[in-house]
Amino acid sequence: MTKLLEGTRILAIEQFAAGPYGSMFLAALGAEVIKIENGATAGDSSRHVGPHLLGENDSQYFQTFNFNKKSVALDIKSPDGRAALIRLVKTSDALLNNLRGDQPEKLGIDYRTLREANPAIVCLHVSAYGRDNSRASWPGYDYLMQAETGLMSLTGEPDGPPARLGSSVVDYMAGLTGALGLLSGIIRARKTGEGCDIDTSLFDVALHQLSYPAVWYLNSGEIPQRLSRSAHPSLAPVQTFRTKDGWLFVMCMKDSFWEKLLEVLDAHELRHDPRFSTQAARRENRMALTAVLDDVFIGRATAEWLAILGGRVPVAPVYDMAHAFENPFVRETGMVRTVAHPRNPTFRALANPIRVDGKRLDQVVCSPLANDNECCLVAGAPK
Repeated sequence: MTKLLEGTRILAIEQFAAGPYGSMFLAALGAEVIKIENGATAGDSSRHVGPHLLGENDSQYFQTFNFNKKSVALDIKSPDGRAALIRLVKTSDALLNNLRGDQPEKLGIDYRTLREANPAIVCLHVSAYGRDNSRASWPGYDYLMQAETGLMSLTGEPDGPPARLGSSVVDYMAGLTGALGLLSGIIRARKTGEGCDIDTSLFDVALHQLSYPAVWYLNSGEIPQRLSRSAHPSLAPVQTFRTKDGWLFVMCMKDSFWEKLLEVLDAHELRHDPRFSTQAARRENRMALTAVLDDVFIGRATAEWLAILGGRVPVAPVYDMAHAFENPFVRETGMVRTVAHPRNPTFRALANPIRVDGKRLDQVVCSPLANDNECCLVAGAPK
């Protein structure tokens, strides 16, 4: 397998999800990612997240975010640990962390401090709220960002309470945003010999995910509201419909898909109904359109509708986790693979979604805590 980032060494002082998720992609692409963990506290806190543990100092949660990484145990606050860290910095391209915003400077892992050891080092900081404001010292997590930035106000049914997203996507997006910034910094450093600080925060990333509804509000004062059936705020029909045995998501994002839906359903009378003749009209009469299409979709099972509409009109079944992984298309894509683990040789995990030349990226479990001290710390272990 071609390792696109081979020869790149990245130090990672990270825990839980945001930092580890981003650095995991870098490791999958061939970078040498060395987790710097505190052995006195048993390493990355996620090593101990249950209920599915994998022996001492390891868990399924931890492995989810740490494939392909090495582990070094260092107390970077101690003189010996600090000296070892500096030796690693001298042979590394970047150091990333996802600590509170006030910690990098205190710990001496910002560019201003580390440039003496390596002028080309790139220092990535993925914090909760940033490093240069009144909340720099605050702890913060994904769900809090969803709450404060308004994402929760947009999620769920109109008559229900605000709801968080079903996955910690703010963490994951922050990690990937940071990884993009880190790689950009490395590219420049290799040209100029000058590193830098790169910053992103969970709060900024969460706010940025508001995307076009935020632009609508900022320019027109429109406050988006939750819509029933997970409907799109401006396009219709783009929502869920109940079938004979479940739910189907239909996305007529363009007039051409609406026309194709009418053709497949043999519902040509709707084409001439003034309530549904244009996208704007369908949006204004969304409830009436929902009632009409509900009567149609309830007549067949979800699988039947997929056979009729799949590939012609953008549709998808609404699955739970079990049904999602029973989906034959998941097997076809190869997104589930077996990654041998010392405690479970048939450990199953999600493949990295990036392919290189059509091939999935290599995947091995993260090293046990402190497993790589000798190979990485001896004389700085030149990369």
